[in-house]
Amino acid sequence: MNDKLKSQREREEYANDLGDHRSLIAVSAKTDLSKADQDSSTWMPPFEGDRCDHIADWIAVKVRWQLAIDPSEEAALAENATRCPNAPVKACVKVK
Repeated sequence: MNDKLKSQREREEYANDLGDHRSLIAVSAKTDLSKADQDSSTWMPPFEGDRCDHIADWIAVKVRWQLAIDPSEEAALAENATRCPNAPVKACVKVK
């Protein structure tokens, strides 16, 4: 996700963002390796029960950092979100 940030400073701020609990999420080494740098168009959490939270968190972080969602990512998020009825997404924009 941080490859869409413009400057080195923005990438560093993103990588160290402690202002929102969704920015840095601890996962197992196996999950981290399986995800690597993929976005939601090519990777979803292996446990289906985690997918709704992943979608909400992914969108919230995109909004916070004012990052675009490409068409394939949007399609995958929309398709998976159909299994998450009434799941709220709460987001705040990071002031630059």
